[in-house]
Amino acid sequence: MGYKVAVVGATGNVGREVLSIMDERQFPADEVVALASSRSVGKEISFGEDKILKVQDLETFDFAGTDIVLSSPGAKVSAKYSPRAAEAGAVVIDNTSQFRMDPDVPLVVPEVNPEAISGYTRRGIIANPNCSTIQLVTALKPLHDLVPITRVVVSSYQSVSGGGKGPMDELFNQTRGIYVNEPATLHQENFTKQIAFNVIPHIDVFMDDGQTKEEWKMVVETKKILDPAIKLTATCVRVPVFIGHAEAVNVEFDADITEAQIRNALKSAPGIVIVDRRADEGYVTPAECAGEDAVYVSRIRMDPTIDNGVNLWVVSDNLRKGAALNTVQIAEELIRSYLEKAA
Repeated sequence: MGYKVAVVGATGNVGREVLSIMDERQFPADEVVALASSRSVGKEISFGEDKILKVQDLETFDFAGTDIVLSSPGAKVSAKYSPRAAEAGAVVIDNTSQFRMDPDVPLVVPEVNPEAISGYTRRGIIANPNCSTIQLVTALKPLHDLVPITRVVVSSYQSVSGGGKGPMDELFNQTRGIYVNEPATLHQENFTKQIAFNVIPHIDVFMDDGQTKEEWKMVVETKKILDPAIKLTATCVRVPVFIGHAEAVNVEFDADITEAQIRNALKSAPGIVIVDRRADEGYVTPAECAGEDAVYVSRIRMDPTIDNGVNLWVVSDNLRKGAALNTVQIAEELIRSYLEKAA
């Protein structure tokens, strides 16, 4: 049985990646509809190598008869249209921040908590976590299953594509401008400071306690997905990289654990690839992970300054596993475990 699938925000970075991944993985869709705002209506976008979709208007689209909606239009748009699609009978997999902390909406990484998908029946919506959270919990899950994790300290190095096309253009234009002696401020619209040849310890808005919202998301989403007892503190930094997020992760366990146990647990975990040779080039960087599906773990070493601690370097393509791929994987598990059984 094939499904009717609507991709909301189809013209954006994540929407285009969703369509590409659906084609790559031969997603069981009989019909795929590309939806975006009225200014994009009529545009043509690729779906695989030889298929073209014409963008339809999200505002006027009737979701009746649609089985699954893969939605990445921004939180405000999602707040309006995801419930509308769910009310029409579709299951919405929402890639925005709008529903992640709603107690009636499951927050899912298929390699970590696929059983949570069953909660979709409450509102007809499943939330896709934040990109930085997805790769983190994918790496933490097999370790937490081995020995409970008590505390995590993470510093993220996040690419500009996490903010969309505008930030990517800004990095490109600032970098080019610096080489022709243009002031960076000529191309400064999306970031609070120059992003080319710089790093910015500020992603999303500041909160009253001094955290940024990006840092808060990592804390609360990890607790919801993995374990509310885990203590986590984060510093999230935007770096001049187009695609791929990296994280330096310090993990503390509540009992003895060895490096060999950690390596074995990560090696056998779904979605993870270990690349960790203690030599030049024996690790993964964002440049190598772009376009790849896996969460890569490198620089595995015990932390001698605390009891039962380990350091990890975790890298992933934020547009794929951090967004589009995870969305499609949720849909695949939804079909396999729930929709096919109900048919």
